[in-house]
Amino acid sequence: MTVAAARALRDGDVCFVGIGLPSTAANLARRTHAPGLVLVYESGTLGAKPDRLPLSIGDGILADTADAVISVPEVFNYWLQPGRIDIGFLGAAQIDRYANVNTTVIGDDYRRPKVRLPGAGGAPEIAANCREVIVVVRQSTRAFVERVDFVTSVGFGRGKGDRERLGLRGGGPRTVITDLGVLQPDPETCELVVTALHPGVGIDEVRARTGWPVRVAESLRQTDPPTPSELAALRRLRQQTEQQE
Repeated sequence: MTVAAARALRDGDVCFVGIGLPSTAANLARRTHAPGLVLVYESGTLGAKPDRLPLSIGDGILADTADAVISVPEVFNYWLQPGRIDIGFLGAAQIDRYANVNTTVIGDDYRRPKVRLPGAGGAPEIAANCREVIVVVRQSTRAFVERVDFVTSVGFGRGKGDRERLGLRGGGPRTVITDLGVLQPDPETCELVVTALHPGVGIDEVRARTGWPVRVAESLRQTDPPTPSELAALRRLRQQTEQQE
């Protein structure tokens, strides 16, 4: 998942990064094929170039290696909301066929949910304003549902045209990366379609772990396995982080 997410990042892109797998993927991309990738962390560090994985968005290594450090309101008001971020990462507790994301509550009753989740944070702004969004989530019927219990971050609403109707600036989720493969929105319907499978994964397994009758692209491809250089760079990153911890 980390390597697939890293490969989705292009050299020179401005990327809004979160801690965890997105940060690992972004820093891996900088060390392999995208040395000019610009990392923006929510804490206000622009152009951070950490030599290890940051332990949080407040890790001092981000400020030490950044081109500039600004306030959190400035990150949102002057970078994210005006559409200056090329790619933003999102995770999900639930995601539906139109790539709407829930990180708020599980259950129909908002006031008495089965599970109360961490909430929105900056995710709605990322989903609304980034030119492109990458969602990274492990695939299961618990996460991939017919309809999310709560829309924390709008993907494509109920289909094509909803983002425009809501006045959302960004392009929405263009790639969903899972432990089984890759899904992308159909250009006509905006419904998520399986476009790639990781090595060793069959389409029946994907269908069994999806809560709706998921469609499959006619030109279904297989993702390339991680290369030795990608694996070496990823292991170095993790080793350096473990030494810091």
